[in-house]
Amino acid sequence: MTTPVRLSAIDLVTYTPGLAALLVDAVEDGAGVGFLAPLPIDAAAEWWAAQGAEIRSNRTIVWITSDHEGVTGTIRLRLAGMPDSRHRAAVVGLLVHRRARGNGLARELLATAERFAAAAGRSLLTLDAPTGSGAERLYKRAGWIESGAIPAYAADPSGVLRSTTIFHKQLG
Repeated sequence: MTTPVRLSAIDLVTYTPGLAALLVDAVEDGAGVGFLAPLPIDAAAEWWAAQGAEIRSNRTIVWITSDHEGVTGTIRLRLAGMPDSRHRAAVVGLLVHRRARGNGLARELLATAERFAAAAGRSLLTLDAPTGSGAERLYKRAGWIESGAIPAYAADPSGVLRSTTIFHKQLG
């Protein structure tokens, strides 16, 4: 397992192809991450390239892991910026390539985002996951509290509307 590294907007240019391949892999595997299948690699790369403004402004913090074959995982932490919500952040886009699963990488990425959030003075984190998914089980094992589920919240990669479970975690 590699240690997660924070991605800068400059690094994003270098890692966009690997991040795009990771996103395509996740969608092909059925992950509910906002995209429908099939996701063309150029559309995935375009989406990642567009994240540069969020990264430059520090509204979104991104970590990646990689090995000799390329990018193996990523997680994004979106910092709430309004005056009444600067105590919280949302964990978004936790992805681990199928070839890198089963070695604790998802837990390490999640822990990295949690540690950063706590150090940045964020005391509340939120996230969502498709109900019944492996991601949902991961978050429960990592101490996240289920806030509730919303039926027919988002389509899965095949276009079928699925329930989404909302989670929260108090830090510190």
